[in-house]
Formats: sequence, C-alpha cells, structure tokens
Amino acid sequence: MGYLRTRTRRLGSQESGISKLETLGLIAFILALLAMVPFIRNWVINAIGVVFGQVDEDTGEINDFSTAMRGFAIVGGAVIVFIGSGALLLWTNLGKRLAFLITGAATFGWLTINGVLFVVYAPRGIRPTNLEGLNSIQVRLPALAMTLGSFVLFLMFTLALARYESDMSAEEA
Repeated sequence: MGYLRTRTRRLGSQESGISKLETLGLIAFILALLAMVPFIRNWVINAIGVVFGQVDEDTGEINDFSTAMRGFAIVGGAVIVFIGSGALLLWTNLGKRLAFLITGAATFGWLTINGVLFVVYAPRGIRPTNLEGLNSIQVRLPALAMTLGSFVLFLMFTLALARYESDMSAEEA
C-alpha cells in the first residue's frame, strides 16, 4: 500500500477536469449538432438574413449596411480561420504562453512585410494624380501607419520571446 501512495501523485488544479481546449471542442461539437436540426437551422438563416440581406427599396440592391456587415464578417472569419488555426495548433503543441508569443510575432511580422509591399507597389488601380487633392505619399499614409504599428508590435513580441526563452533557460539551470 505504501508503494501505491508513493507512486501516485495528486493532480494539480490545472490537470483536473476538462481543459479550455476541450471545452471549446465540446461547444463546437454541440453547435455542429444543432446545425442539423431544421428548426434551429432555419431560425439562424433568417437571423442572418436580417443583417446581411437588407435591400434598398428604391433600387432593389443590397444596401450599404449589409455590404459593410458582410465585409466585417469576412475579415473576422479570415482572422479566426487563418490566425486562429495556427494559434490553436501551436497551443496544443507548445503551450498557451509560447503559442501566443509565436503567433503574435508571426502575425505582426507578416503584417509588416505586407505593409512594406503595399507602400512600395500600391496603388495599382487609380493613379494618385487622378485622386482629388492627394499626392502619392498621402495615398500611402494609412499603409505607412499600419507598417510602423505592425513593426513595433513585432519587435515587442520578439523581445517577449527572447525574455521567455531566457527565463526558461534560467529555470532549467
């Protein structure tokens, strides 16, 4: 009996029950099951139509509000799918802190590179001389601001990763 007592250990508070990732998986599973129920599926389709299906009474075309909401939904979905899937994969393999730092550094590094490319090569369509009162620098100011902001955040995440690494090596020593 003493052997079993020495070989077993108490579970820590983080190891007991289900984890946050398992809770997220259960919620996604329940939502997938609910999507198969015709009454609930029709209610969701009608609720989505209220926001995304508004039509202008005069022209019969989709109004500006619905177009803007579609844009916000597409951007939000893209962020969740592309950045979230990578973060989830890193979270399962590296832990939440290191995954957060790597995902942040990768995201803002990518945004910095995209911003630099946009500043150098854009706009391709309407030439700045055709825009009322804007020269070529003024057209690129939003891209410059995004590039600088992304670069600062990229540096912050990179420094946080270096500090995390030094703290982990200090703990191991």
